[in-house]
Amino acid sequence: MSDGTTPTLYEWAGGLPALERLTDIFYQRVPDDPLLAPLFARMDAHHPRFVALFLAEVFGGPASYSQERGGHHGMLLKHVGRHLDEAQRARWMALLLECADAAGLPDDPEFRSAFVGYVEWGTRLAVLNSHLDQAPADQAPMPRWGWGETGGPYQG
Repeated sequence: MSDGTTPTLYEWAGGLPALERLTDIFYQRVPDDPLLAPLFARMDAHHPRFVALFLAEVFGGPASYSQERGGHHGMLLKHVGRHLDEAQRARWMALLLECADAAGLPDDPEFRSAFVGYVEWGTRLAVLNSHLDQAPADQAPMPRWGWGETGGPYQG
């Protein structure tokens, strides 16, 4: 556990297997979604795993995405010039949240608050970066998302 008493979001979610389940379910549904299908028409077969690795690192898991895919800057490069719009962002987020339920991610209010907070922030950042013609020159650090105001899982 991260500090010995409070699990990381990664640990609480169920680790990489849970996040891979999430991204597998999500990307299985994408081809049937009219707003999202065109964005992922030429998606690499490994894309769901890469997204799971990214989420794992953001939520306090191993730095595999940074080591294998170039960290946050690498993720930024995937969005530059894609010109995503608000409808696509909102649909991506809504579908991911539906898939979180289908994947059996924890549904306690504290975890979901942190999860939704990151997805909201991350998708808005993706839209902003998608309207750039080139990636920012700086090497922005990998975001590290935690429990936020809830401070951890409900202790009842």
